[in-house]
Amino acid sequence: MKRNILVALLLCQGALFAQETKAISFDSYLKGFDYQARKAMKIGTEEMLKLVAAHKAQVIDIRFKEEYEAWHMGFAKNIPLNELPNRLNELDKDKLIVTVCPHNDRANIARMFLNLKGYRVKYLKDGLINVAQYLRGDKAKTFIRGYREYK
Repeated sequence: MKRNILVALLLCQGALFAQETKAISFDSYLKGFDYQARKAMKIGTEEMLKLVAAHKAQVIDIRFKEEYEAWHMGFAKNIPLNELPNRLNELDKDKLIVTVCPHNDRANIARMFLNLKGYRVKYLKDGLINVAQYLRGDKAKTFIRGYREYK
């Protein structure tokens, strides 16, 4: 019995360590950058929405608070780029982090920062403006229904 408890504790400890992030240096990142890494750092609107609907991705809108307040996606969490280093505890390490902004410039900066901190992260390559264009009418209704089903 004691052996089973010990094995269970070790497995739990292993699972906790598996969820920890492992930071890398910028030099290491650059040395390992290749075509696969270039492809892996991006995600498109449709793929992102599928992961969000399945609650497998956390969307981080890195725009300034005023930009977010003016308009935003209800499924995104606002963590402005300049606040990101102090708010890492708000990220879900069990999910893919998708950084977003209207186009992709600031989202890519956030992705690079989080990648170097050891997070599984991609940036939305076609930007929030495209998401707003995509989520119109029936597509919005279908997405929201799917998103709510997983809750």
